[in-house]
Amino acid sequence: MGSLNKGVGKVEVTLRWDPSPMGEPPHDLDIIAATYTADDPYGSPAYVVHFDSRSPDGTITLNRESRNGQGFGFDEVMTLELDRLAPVYTRVVVGMAIQQGGGRKTFGGISNTGFRIREGYTVLAESDFADVSASTAATVAEFTRGASGGWDFRPVVRGFDADPNSFAGAMGSTLT
Repeated sequence: MGSLNKGVGKVEVTLRWDPSPMGEPPHDLDIIAATYTADDPYGSPAYVVHFDSRSPDGTITLNRESRNGQGFGFDEVMTLELDRLAPVYTRVVVGMAIQQGGGRKTFGGISNTGFRIREGYTVLAESDFADVSASTAATVAEFTRGASGGWDFRPVVRGFDADPNSFAGAMGSTLT
């Protein structure tokens, strides 16, 4: 008898933070998703989705982007339609990075940071960045395609000291 569990299908990743104090450069945080193939699941990403981009097939999209944290609720929203991703992609890692244009900023130096990952109304993970407060970037989730073709979710909060470009290349390294 087969399993009735089809795995994770369509996921929403959200990111929030408060604007910088008056007179300081704006806080600009970004959601970044990197896809990996079965041939190189921990190497270089096949492609990366971030601000001003989407996946080539439209399965990963940044629906809302903020450059300053002003707004109500979550400031950035990314949708991942894992159930539509081509079979060649077997791993997706999602993370958050702080733009460093106004000087070095860490999660601990920005008020009210947090993320939420959910499928429909089911919250898969939700947290602030307290465990990686000294970091400038962090992974928050890993999705892997199982042998049956369904996607598994694993929350992975791991801090990095990197700018968004460097982080995008390193975020898929072996996660612990």
